[in-house]
Amino acid sequence: MEETSPRRRKEDEKSIQSTEPKTTRLQKEVGLLSGICIIVGTIIGSGIFISPKSVLANTASVGPCLIIWAACGILATLGALCFAELGTMITKSGGEYPYLMEAFGPIPAYLFSWTSLIVMKPTSFAIICLSFSEYVCAAFYSGCTPPAVVVKLLAAAAILLITTVNALSVRLGSYVQNVFTAAKLVIVAIIIISGLVFLAQGHVKNFQNSFEGAQTSVGSISLAFYNGLWAYDGWNQLNYITEELRNPYRNLPMAIVIGIPLVTVCYILMNIAYFTVMTPTELLQSQAVAVTFGDRVLYPASWVVPLFVAFSTIGAANGTCFTAGRLIYVAGREGHMLKVLSYISVKRLTPAPALIFYVRRGRLYPALRRLRQEDHKFQGIIAIIYIIPGDINSLVNYFSFAAWLFYGMTILGLIVMRFTRKDLERPIKVPIFIPILVILISVFLVLAPIISEPAWEYLYCVLFILSGLIFYFLFVYYKFGWAQRISRPVTKHLQMLMEVVPPEKDPE
Repeated sequence: MEETSPRRRKEDEKSIQSTEPKTTRLQKEVGLLSGICIIVGTIIGSGIFISPKSVLANTASVGPCLIIWAACGILATLGALCFAELGTMITKSGGEYPYLMEAFGPIPAYLFSWTSLIVMKPTSFAIICLSFSEYVCAAFYSGCTPPAVVVKLLAAAAILLITTVNALSVRLGSYVQNVFTAAKLVIVAIIIISGLVFLAQGHVKNFQNSFEGAQTSVGSISLAFYNGLWAYDGWNQLNYITEELRNPYRNLPMAIVIGIPLVTVCYILMNIAYFTVMTPTELLQSQAVAVTFGDRVLYPASWVVPLFVAFSTIGAANGTCFTAGRLIYVAGREGHMLKVLSYISVKRLTPAPALIFYVRRGRLYPALRRLRQEDHKFQGIIAIIYIIPGDINSLVNYFSFAAWLFYGMTILGLIVMRFTRKDLERPIKVPIFIPILVILISVFLVLAPIISEPAWEYLYCVLFILSGLIFYFLFVYYKFGWAQRISRPVTKHLQMLMEVVPPEKDPE
């Protein structure tokens, strides 16, 4: 056999599992400013451009609408502070997954990873692309509602475009993300500044009698929270990269208490800007709120608004293609997914196989490029399936139900570990009333819509979540022989394509 050269040996040592004693770990490269940018950039996406209409529809007046937006920001901040205690107590990436694993064991953790990859991520992708489609169509169907088939076809085309960009070129995907993140901040600044100018000119008529005719039913309030909290979704994303955060004991809570209140102020100011130029009735009748705002404030340059909103939503959708990587990596490390997905690239110091992302000499391996294409196609196909029967409101309810079910369960784990894991060091320890309050609100958000306004999407979501138990018992718990015979060739094929070494073996 030909002797292995040092160069070849170095290439063969590219990926090893992060839990081994002499291993390469994820690099701590994210500081405080980067953490704040991650929070702000992840939260601000399509939500603030589509949720104002739904929040107002469920509250029926301006005053409660603004209160809901502020309350959603406070709830997101309190939830994130609970996650800060969890993130500094259990310094593992993967968001809710390691916390559920530590508090309740493997089944809830596995169901979270299953639900996140099958329900929450594709649904979020579908909502964002539908938002993009509605804003683009509004520019061509001025004064009337665009046909639903046109909106959904354009949303499906956006999904295919984004998945293709991310599958073919990592560098192009990162360029798209940077450009569209800048566009997102530009349009937010334009709307806020324009609204403040109109407010200073005395356009306050729509704020008079702002609580008249308000909806106070439990179902309406819970659905208003669903739509408002959708705009804040992403408040927990910094916990997905805890292992890559410099000085997490300081930077994690600091990024939370700076980033989320900053987003809350922006959201309230944007809603105030909308109401300075539109009555509640006009806002509810608007097909695209920001487009109507631009037509009245920025004419003849109103075309800037739908263009930049489209950029913002595309940027948010592009970002969803990367967010599941760390969760897959941690789940693979715990044996809940293919073991090869828990390896780390020595060269890039990222969970490369989990991201289906590995660069050699500036190019993706052709075989890995095909794998990465299939990974993004899988997400895209599920998102398109969700688009066909659903609209934005039903998908938001579907997503929020699943998300807050696991948010509440995770924070319940925080309280449980106060008694079961007293030995764990807690650099940050939030007052006990905060997690109790967040848990009670989570229970309200999960149960209130089902009780007051039952809908099929909640049943579908429960069935999708419980279906994960089938795969857990087949492949993880009992490890049936026939199931292992199916998964073993897949694992070997991935190892061969990625040229990695199993963690229990030392590279030659």
